[in-house]
Amino acid sequence: MVDRRSGVGRAPAAPPEKPVAPGVAVPWRRRLDLWLDALAYERGLSPRTVDAYRSDLVRLGEWLDGQKSKDLLTADPAAVAAHLRWLHGREISPRSVRRAMAAMHGFYRDLVEAGERRDDPVENLAPPRLFRRLPKVLSEEEVERLLAAPDLATPAGLRDRAMLELLYATGLRVSELVGLRLPQIDLKGGYLLAFGKGSKERVVPVGEEAERALGRYLAELRPTLARGRHDAVFVNLRGAPMTRQGFWKILKALGVRAGLERGISPHVLRHSFATHLLEHGADLRAVQAMLGHSDIATTEIYTHIHQERLRGAYDRFHPRA
Repeated sequence: MVDRRSGVGRAPAAPPEKPVAPGVAVPWRRRLDLWLDALAYERGLSPRTVDAYRSDLVRLGEWLDGQKSKDLLTADPAAVAAHLRWLHGREISPRSVRRAMAAMHGFYRDLVEAGERRDDPVENLAPPRLFRRLPKVLSEEEVERLLAAPDLATPAGLRDRAMLELLYATGLRVSELVGLRLPQIDLKGGYLLAFGKGSKERVVPVGEEAERALGRYLAELRPTLARGRHDAVFVNLRGAPMTRQGFWKILKALGVRAGLERGISPHVLRHSFATHLLEHGADLRAVQAMLGHSDIATTEIYTHIHQERLRGAYDRFHPRA
């Protein structure tokens, strides 16, 4: 190119620099992208998991940038702990904080293995406790409405009432209910033999209401439907053994008929059985045995439900609450 004024050739002017997208040139972002790419292409993590890790670590990186002291690559335990306190202040759930800490741990461990850091600042930080969500439980009044929902003038209603009464009286799992065989039941003795997880046997008492409903079903309906083809206790209207899916549909329909607003499932009745026993003074060990729990800690969740319900009643009715 020639300068018209001097006639001397000169180099063309350099094109203006393109604006750099915010954060693209930041070292920690480049290093983070490398790690995330390795997760996706070398370890085969799902795009959803990689995106979640990206979101957690970018949030940490941007928060550290705002502190103007450390960045994602140089953060120390105190800085990361401060960030976790900040997350807690924003009411981020403990489960989400645990996932964020897993992302941080993976990223910093990679830096240590690559010789880019000497330590993992997350390694000795305690994750937040996960509080187990309390299961749904029906009130005793709701249970009564559900038990009254089947139409006893119909064959299906007679069978459905027997299934509901037995489920609430024994706390059986749905698989145990539909898997019941005639030799497992002793109505004269007032008990049944249940086969739980791992084929563990347990003896469960059967209450009088459940005995009556089950006895009527066994005497008046089951022989006509099953016609001696098998020994399954509960059958569909074609005479085949009841399935879990079949009972689930029946229960949902009965829940709607009973006007229950909350979602109903076989396990809700199991939870209700255990909670109502404790509310009426049953021993926790006895409830554990009836439910077939190998660990008492699993049964203790029902004491928490009981305490929550007591607290709710106190808050509603005490004049000074």
